[in-house]
Amino acid sequence: MTNNIILELKDIHLRLKSNDFEVNILNGIDLKLVEGKAVAILGASGSGKSSMMSVMNGLERQTSGSVIVAGHTLDNMNEDQLALFRRDNIGIILQAFHLIPTMTAIENVAVPMELAGIKEAIEIAKKMLEDVGLSHRMDHFPTQLSGGEQQRVAIARAMAPHPKILFADEPTGNLDGKTGHNIIDLIFSLREKNNATLILITHDQELAGKCDQIIHIEDGLIVDAHHNDEKAAE
Repeated sequence: MTNNIILELKDIHLRLKSNDFEVNILNGIDLKLVEGKAVAILGASGSGKSSMMSVMNGLERQTSGSVIVAGHTLDNMNEDQLALFRRDNIGIILQAFHLIPTMTAIENVAVPMELAGIKEAIEIAKKMLEDVGLSHRMDHFPTQLSGGEQQRVAIARAMAPHPKILFADEPTGNLDGKTGHNIIDLIFSLREKNNATLILITHDQELAGKCDQIIHIEDGLIVDAHHNDEKAAE
């Protein structure tokens, strides 16, 4: 397994304005993540874990510090450059599915690739929907799909371009327990198949136990970061 650093945060601070005062969200985050690993980020609501993920993928601009992803420094990129970088390197899965309601499942998966100029977008989308068990639902619209099926479409969309890094923020938050477990198994299976780095935001200790590394964040600071010895022994 490679030991290349895929993502590095250097002294990350994030302050956001609220009315007439500033709120400190991240308070000096230093972190290095190794390529090809699954990493769980745990923390209570308001701890800063989702904000840290947004800084990692360039959706939120840090107040100070440096973000380096896949060998690229994000600090000085403008919004267009960041969007192109995410398109080519990053997949994002959220608990809200964010599917386009007027498009079928296959269109939802294919359109981002078509916009990126990928000629085989439809063929790739078809294969990804087969991989997530939706070969019989490709021409259905989101309103015709269950919550679990919609999340599977969202996963297919995120994974179709074979991103180097897959971010998942509470991806089972809107699903029942059994469906949630199936979705998590699917995410880990596709991550391994595509050799992607997985960064998973969760509050679920059992889910974190499936990851190679576990990071705890509290009050905008990393208070613990350790490798999962049980996972390493498998």
